[in-house]
Amino acid sequence: MTVGQAVVRFLESQQVERDGVENPFFAGCWGIFGHGNVAGVGQALLERSLSGDRTHLRYHQGRNEQAMVHAAVAYARQRDRLAAMAVTASVGPGATNLVTGAALATINRLPVLLLPGDTFATKVANPVLQELENQASGDISVNDALRPVSAYFDRVHRPEQLAPALLNAMRVLTDPAVTGAVTLALPQDVQAEAWNWPDELFARRVWHVARAVPEPAALSRAVAAISAARRPLVVAGGGVTYSRANDALRAFAEATGVPVAETQAGKGALPYDHPQAVGAIGATGTTAANALAAEADLVIGVGTRYSDFTTASRTVFAAGDVRFVNLNVSSFDSHKLGATALVADAREGLTALTAGLGEWTTDPAYSAHATELAAQWDDVVQRAYDLDVRPLPAQSAVIGAVNELSDPRDIVLCAAGSMPGDLHKLWRTRDRKGYHVEYGFSCMGYEIAGGLGAKMAALDESDPRDVFVMVGDGSYLMMNTELVTAVAEGIKIIVVLVQNHGFASIGALSESLGSQRFGTQYRYRTDTGIDGDRLPVDLAANAASLGADVLPVSTIADFRAAIGTARRSTRTTVIHVETDPSTSAPDSHAWWDVPVAETSTLESTQVARATYDEHKSHQRTHLAPPNEQKESR
Repeated sequence: MTVGQAVVRFLESQQVERDGVENPFFAGCWGIFGHGNVAGVGQALLERSLSGDRTHLRYHQGRNEQAMVHAAVAYARQRDRLAAMAVTASVGPGATNLVTGAALATINRLPVLLLPGDTFATKVANPVLQELENQASGDISVNDALRPVSAYFDRVHRPEQLAPALLNAMRVLTDPAVTGAVTLALPQDVQAEAWNWPDELFARRVWHVARAVPEPAALSRAVAAISAARRPLVVAGGGVTYSRANDALRAFAEATGVPVAETQAGKGALPYDHPQAVGAIGATGTTAANALAAEADLVIGVGTRYSDFTTASRTVFAAGDVRFVNLNVSSFDSHKLGATALVADAREGLTALTAGLGEWTTDPAYSAHATELAAQWDDVVQRAYDLDVRPLPAQSAVIGAVNELSDPRDIVLCAAGSMPGDLHKLWRTRDRKGYHVEYGFSCMGYEIAGGLGAKMAALDESDPRDVFVMVGDGSYLMMNTELVTAVAEGIKIIVVLVQNHGFASIGALSESLGSQRFGTQYRYRTDTGIDGDRLPVDLAANAASLGADVLPVSTIADFRAAIGTARRSTRTTVIHVETDPSTSAPDSHAWWDVPVAETSTLESTQVARATYDEHKSHQRTHLAPPNEQKESR
């Protein structure tokens, strides 16, 4: 077999197992072909598709390489990292287009295998088309741009090097502590080169995803810290869902009475109406979660990497005696914020903590206070859902309509703009896989491709749930190409396209930083800048031209009717709605550290800098060592 054929056959043989359940790890391969992969991996995919073997690696044709990675990453997220996809691209721009998607995958700890073509290993005809020539080094190609954004990188210069490269790729892809984008750069001449491979390379191979249990001494330290706390708070991250530890978290919360706040990735860890659920935390958090965070003397992080949005740039955990216990499968994350580290699988760790704490509970009055704060916030959410703003509806009312009319198991998906923050605060999550907001990289353009990948994952699990893609005009214009792919694949997604004629999120941020919304609205250029009339962009017509059904609406009543139509349809449907960008969603007034110019002639910037300095004075280092835990009082 050629190297390309060997790669495909190897991927077809890989299985993954957790909790006694086995399944194929690779669900398919995305690809756009060029001279760097068409006769290698491309030929191998063709050959297998014509083989009659039902286990062949299924090929999916994308329209943009970055979008293909987004779709693959969303697929892996929906499958809790127990299944993934490969992505093949040509040399040059096809390969560099993978970089953004690779960064997104690695930041979010989600597996994807990238197979970019590379320039000739033999160098018989350099420079080849699209080759980057570096006058200081002869062993660099554009694929080296993938090194810093990959969890593992290798370049296969010879067929003999392929086997260890493939095995190392699988080692990283299936390890929840280190997974992310894995890149195997394949020179185009090597892809077509034949080799006599050992049969065992293609034997069925099962990769076991272990559930690491807590080390006893570490567990004892964590139990001691929790039992000494008077105002503990759990911060549930994405690791809860990937571990399928939701039942274990529920059992822990109900046994101890400790309230549970959620990060973006962790939203859905508990149903929104669970008595211990206090909602979103941090810069886009609820008043309930952030009030509890401000007074917490112990924060129990479960499967979170503590991004600046989660910690409100290290201001939300404000108590002078606050300490941290971090349960995480990754040692890197478990030691953050000077925590007492508990390196373990989330489900196993929570189960062990619940058993170790025995009859211990937090003060019932404290637990009841948390429940009351959550109920007060839910009243705020309902008012935001019911907000009647005219002539254009509020974005919160659009979110409310989707939440109320979608099935509890449907998926809402988003990534960038003002929508993720509003969803984090306002979305009432009813299913552990019902909330899919990519906020590690917050990548504009992820939404439609990600929605396609999430829907593909649901279909592969015979799960009929709908996917509602919430996307603003800014993100839509960044990458709408995979509407074509959804139509071609016959896969239905529902896209809610919110038009507000610019970058609403950054516009609001710009104004708060004294930059007067400069460069954030879509306007004609005039003699004084980009401040003319609105551009006559018709995104509804654009979506229709890409093959989707389109439902333009202008009122909430029409919008609600359109949701019903879209749900009944079997085709990808775009609901186009213009909203009022001046009507903001309610928030908790938490802070996000975005530095303001220290000196300026603009009064707006001077005022913003004074506000920034005030917030900055409340920022914490959280450097106290874990052995400084407070004793029970």
